[in-house]
Amino acid sequence: MMPDIFYLLSKWWKHITGLVLLSLLTAWIITSLLPKEYVAATTALPANSYLSDKSKIFNENIEALYSAMGTADELDMIIGTGQLDTIYLSVVDRFNLTTHYGISEKGEAARSKASLLLKKHTRVMKTEYGELKVRVWDTDKLLSAQFANAIMDKIQQMHSDLQNSINYSTLNSLLAARGKIKSQPDSVHSSQMVTAQLQQYEKLIGEYQLMVDTKPPALLIVERARPASFADRPQLLQAFLITGFFSLLFAFLLVMVLEKKKSNRR
Repeated sequence: MMPDIFYLLSKWWKHITGLVLLSLLTAWIITSLLPKEYVAATTALPANSYLSDKSKIFNENIEALYSAMGTADELDMIIGTGQLDTIYLSVVDRFNLTTHYGISEKGEAARSKASLLLKKHTRVMKTEYGELKVRVWDTDKLLSAQFANAIMDKIQQMHSDLQNSINYSTLNSLLAARGKIKSQPDSVHSSQMVTAQLQQYEKLIGEYQLMVDTKPPALLIVERARPASFADRPQLLQAFLITGFFSLLFAFLLVMVLEKKKSNRR
């Protein structure tokens, strides 16, 4: 037979209250001992890849058809890059995180461990508004902002280099082709066809050189990370609510078992 709930509460309320208060006190002690962590976030939008395409930049008819913002597919590719160890290792080296994290190992093992810790405390995600967001937690609120900005900058650099690699390669090929023509005898240079070809090379070299020098960005930074005013972890209220709920549930189940055993002995 199921014990009456109100009867159990009236009989065992002191024990239930004591167990819940003890659980809350334990939760408060544990959360007080945990180090405070601050979160910082930086946000960016993907730039349209046409910005690095010379044929579109210098074609007025095509340029007007494209938005400066990138597509969802481009953002997904950038988020995938945000999981690469290369990004986190560069931040580890830049800020000497092996010392910051107090890692006792030396050399490459220390770098790898620091990289894993940084990656564990980082989230690279796509927001519901189609933005790229990098969030980093750290015990130092100033460093958490610096880490977030450094990770975003590294992602920016990697994708910008990838987008501009074709322009670098094409420019070098054009310079080599122009040099090959100029190395020919003067009698060849006087040819009208060769002169026109050289002029075309000069025009293309100038355009590609401008693209290489400009190095169009892969990301458009919307907001840089700033130091947080308050700690994000541990969340005391959330811990209290969860602890209070489960301790109350446990206490109630416990008194039900005790009451049932007591009634069976009669």
